[in-house]
Amino acid sequence: MNDMNKAPIAAFRLEDAVSEFSSSLSDSVEAGLIPNEISVDPETVERDLVKLVLTLVEFIRQLMEAQAIRRMENGSLTEDEEERVGETLWRAREKIIDLANELGIDPETLTLDLGPLGRLV
Repeated sequence: MNDMNKAPIAAFRLEDAVSEFSSSLSDSVEAGLIPNEISVDPETVERDLVKLVLTLVEFIRQLMEAQAIRRMENGSLTEDEEERVGETLWRAREKIIDLANELGIDPETLTLDLGPLGRLV
């Protein structure tokens, strides 16, 4: 069986992580810790949108990584699944870095700054 035919690792509960994040984000906006609107410059809108998309993709990758770590700690992944998910998340991170570099974006800036709460990703 080649790598392309392997069954996917049991589904990650992304909606649980997103729901938790959404609640936290709403609380932060209401508390005035982060703005509830985004201003964009017409001169840099394409680059700003690409950066936003890459930031969201990196955020989702980190959510998946955190969930994978929890599942490994709980013993719900086999050694083969742990290796496969680790390789997949590593490759996703490398691709995000490659895309950012190709587009002239510093990968270290792919973060959400929550002011006093610190950087999200």
